[in-house]
Amino acid sequence: MLATLLTLADSRLPTGGHVHSGGVEEAITAGRVTDVETLRAYLCRRIRSQGLVSASLAAAVHTGGLSVDAADAETDARTPSPAARTASRAQGRGLLRLARRVWPDHSWDPLGPKPHLAVVAGVVGVAGAVVPEHTALSVVYTTMTGSATAAQRLLALDPADVAALTFELSALCEQTAARAVTELADLSDPLLDVQAEGHAARERPLFFS
Repeated sequence: MLATLLTLADSRLPTGGHVHSGGVEEAITAGRVTDVETLRAYLCRRIRSQGLVSASLAAAVHTGGLSVDAADAETDARTPSPAARTASRAQGRGLLRLARRVWPDHSWDPLGPKPHLAVVAGVVGVAGAVVPEHTALSVVYTTMTGSATAAQRLLALDPADVAALTFELSALCEQTAARAVTELADLSDPLLDVQAEGHAARERPLFFS
């Protein structure tokens, strides 16, 4: 189901992800991301931490290693920032809304009204008949591209430069996804958590997160 995987990884997917920057707006405001080079460092950091954790949770749901309820609790435990938890549930609702339309015969009720994005992604992987590795890869890939696209818009970067960067990091995404299906990751990144809280407290940010 390669076409399903490509669709899930498409930035045009109407799940509300376009209003989330993955923390890159706050990183830009704080002067940590200023150009393509610093964006590369930020994306690598995000892929290896939040991308890995989210992908491992989605893969565990996909394979049945975690129930929906258990995965929801594990996601909360691995997301120290309340603002990041809120953003995850907002994106989860967006993906669930779309999934109900695409796969109306699948059972979505166990997810509840405010599921985490990774949990929904795991169930969507089952509904879409993709393999767990592809579920993990779609999560890691969109973790990268969401922040990359937001940085492009905020810094007025050359779209070709940003696209070339995402191609460059594709191998890292694949390696991270392969690791995600082998075990449930439990690492965190305090800086990204602090940035999420700082962004939530900022007056009139351009992105929700």
